[in-house]
Amino acid sequence: MSVKVRIPTPLMKLTDNQSEVTAEGATISEILNNLESQFAGIKERICEENGAPRRFINIYVNEEDIRFLEGEKTAVKEGDEVSIIPAIAGGSGR
Repeated sequence: MSVKVRIPTPLMKLTDNQSEVTAEGATISEILNNLESQFAGIKERICEENGAPRRFINIYVNEEDIRFLEGEKTAVKEGDEVSIIPAIAGGSGR
């Protein structure tokens, strides 16, 4: 099944500057593998070597954080929207 994936600006150079792409799969893990087959090098930016999303990468399915669902085993269905969002850190510098 096909889902829309929102790509963060830092990774858009890997997707030919597309901010949204389509990927196939029934789980987040399958979606990430499909993204890698379309855009070589993207998965290593998102996932650890064991395939789990990196600690500083947030992945949402329809605005729900997969950390509170089933992680990379979270199911997706036709028409779902997946957002990949790098965590932002910072502060006042005081």
